[in-house]
Amino acid sequence: MADTPQDNPRAVATARPSITSLIAADGGSLSAELNALRRTLFPPASAKLLRSFTSGEAARLIGVADGYLRQLSLAGKGPEPEVGPGGRRSYTLDQINELRLLLDDGPKSKGYVPHRSGTEHCQVLAVVNFKGGSGKTTTAAHLAQYLALKGYRVLAVDLDPQASLTALHGYQPEFDVDANQTLYAAIRYDALRRPLSDVVRRTYFPGLDLVPANLELMEFEHDTPKALADQEAEPFFGRIATVLGSVADAYDVMILDCPPQLGFLTLGALCAATAMLVTVHPQMLDVMSMCQFLLMASDLLGVVQEAGAELDYDFLRYVVTRYEPSDGPQTQMVAFMRSLFRDRVLTHTMLKSTAVSDAGLSKQTLYEIGRESFSRTTYDRAIEALDGVNGEILGLMQQAWGRGA
Repeated sequence: MADTPQDNPRAVATARPSITSLIAADGGSLSAELNALRRTLFPPASAKLLRSFTSGEAARLIGVADGYLRQLSLAGKGPEPEVGPGGRRSYTLDQINELRLLLDDGPKSKGYVPHRSGTEHCQVLAVVNFKGGSGKTTTAAHLAQYLALKGYRVLAVDLDPQASLTALHGYQPEFDVDANQTLYAAIRYDALRRPLSDVVRRTYFPGLDLVPANLELMEFEHDTPKALADQEAEPFFGRIATVLGSVADAYDVMILDCPPQLGFLTLGALCAATAMLVTVHPQMLDVMSMCQFLLMASDLLGVVQEAGAELDYDFLRYVVTRYEPSDGPQTQMVAFMRSLFRDRVLTHTMLKSTAVSDAGLSKQTLYEIGRESFSRTTYDRAIEALDGVNGEILGLMQQAWGRGA
């Protein structure tokens, strides 16, 4: 009589799927469901669209009175807003940018178009930490969109193989980003290298372009040790700076969302940056992790400096994220960091908010989703915190350019 599976444990073991096939199957199933969810959230073309803005929002973004926009509309000047029930006017972000150009052509121009001049360098802001959950991608995404809303030309660069920033801007990495379509295409060491301009993608957010990510970015971590022996290849720490420089004339600011590790990609980003933003959740374990990150970063950056890298930062700031002011230990931790780092900790903090997390359920930021989707108190509190943090960072950029406050 043949052995039954119960009599032969080895037969049972061989009948089980391998762990690699099991993981692959789970990943494939999840990917398919996420793609289906995208089709449901953003019909009919499975593509994200940016909402319109009320005339009051448009006026605040431009820096004029709402009544002045109404006068322009009645006089037939500028783009024609959409008029809804009750005569409510709304503008797309493209129309808001048209209004900025119109006002800048006037006799009393006040710099409504804030693009940098030829003497002002492109700002490259690296958002870093190697502790997961520090709010790195949330910070990078909201900052990039805030600056685009303010009229700046922004390039968001996703250096994280997990590609959360890419997904947040409407591209599902395994479906929409093919081989050689990430930053890796521009910094790789072989003959398949492409110009970064071929990789940059427009987004649904006017003024905001994206260099997407997917898992192929890990190839740079694997290739670099082999390339270090090649004296003719450009050093790894200069490659990201070089390719970003090739498109810098088209942008005022670049936001680099770095992976949660101190690998070659992160070091390259830090060598390309003009400023560093370190995100930190104000809890003991997170602060301890940040301590190790800072010590490791200083050691590694010292090594690449000795090898010829140039680090010229306009500012370094710590961004407190997911902060709950009513939490006593968190408040103590923030005070502790301020006592150590003083003005290098941003005055404003990213508050923990259900509005931000709820918006994330539909792969949106708080700047994309309307106020009507939340209670006014919840929305206003969250948007005030975001605007405070991002406005403070914008102020630091303007100081670095030598502009007035």
